[in-house]
Amino acid sequence: MVSFNFPNRRLRHRNLELWLDPTQDTAEFRAASSFRLTAPWTPKTTKGPVIPGLFADPHITHFNGRYYLYPTTDGYASWSAPHYKAFSSTDLVNWTDHGVILNHGPDVSWADNSAWAPAVVAKNGRYYLYFSGGAASGNTAKHLGVAVSDSPTGPFRDALGTPLIRAGAYSGQAIDPMVFTDDNGQSYLYWGNGAAHVVPLNPDMISFNPAAVRTITTSGFREAAFVLKRNGTYYFMWSEGDTRDENYQVAYATGSSPLGPWTKRGVVLQKRLSLGIKGTGHHSVVKTPGTDTWHVAYHRFAMPAGNGTNREVTIDRMTFNPDGTIATIVPTL
Repeated sequence: MVSFNFPNRRLRHRNLELWLDPTQDTAEFRAASSFRLTAPWTPKTTKGPVIPGLFADPHITHFNGRYYLYPTTDGYASWSAPHYKAFSSTDLVNWTDHGVILNHGPDVSWADNSAWAPAVVAKNGRYYLYFSGGAASGNTAKHLGVAVSDSPTGPFRDALGTPLIRAGAYSGQAIDPMVFTDDNGQSYLYWGNGAAHVVPLNPDMISFNPAAVRTITTSGFREAAFVLKRNGTYYFMWSEGDTRDENYQVAYATGSSPLGPWTKRGVVLQKRLSLGIKGTGHHSVVKTPGTDTWHVAYHRFAMPAGNGTNREVTIDRMTFNPDGTIATIVPTL
């Protein structure tokens, strides 16, 4: 899918059909197309999926002048992918595939399966990859781990040789880690499916005080916690429903601290059936440095006939209302 912006212009396709969104001055092409240019025009944006293939649970971030995407590799039965890949871009449009950065089995002694929902953060001059994993047989419970590298594109190595958080240590599943670092340098680890938890990380980024773990109580929480800060307000975001359900969606709450308490504000991203977009969730957000420009990366059912194990990653703008609430995110093709 490619989209072009041409205010007040008309663009006619070779079969004489006019493909124009009159509200956005945008033409969309879903297949190889030819057309005759009759007036100046400029590219507006590429449309999803932003990276080819089946991927889900994208973590988007920014390091040293580049954007990075760290997704779950999708398309495996029961989400059993054994590895993580990294992609980078300078413009959110053209992405470089850096290949596998961590492979369960050879790189993680306690997991060989279920490489889900990675999150990467920079600290202490190094890069820390938080991930969930399990075994293909025997006890298949999921644990959280942490790996470290000198580069955002790896290779990463298991920092502990054992899970950071073992299955059953806290309520819910130990999956979907996310790290938020506040302005004072303190980093917080969030995780959970069925129940959300948060704990301040120690300066080494690979340990914490178990007595400091807090459970976050918000109605509708299922998984995929994400936290950001803007103008002194903290935003706690999550996914509701099941990733296999077309109604999978993103909601959020606000608070005055990374530990809460949180006030739910409502759903901000959901399916758009008029365009065939379903299962919009497990998102992350990135701010372009030095600006108030924000983008949200999330997955949806792969177009046109995907499902909860065949998903693709897309990116849209995220904006804020004058009162600081998040404007409804409109999924685009």
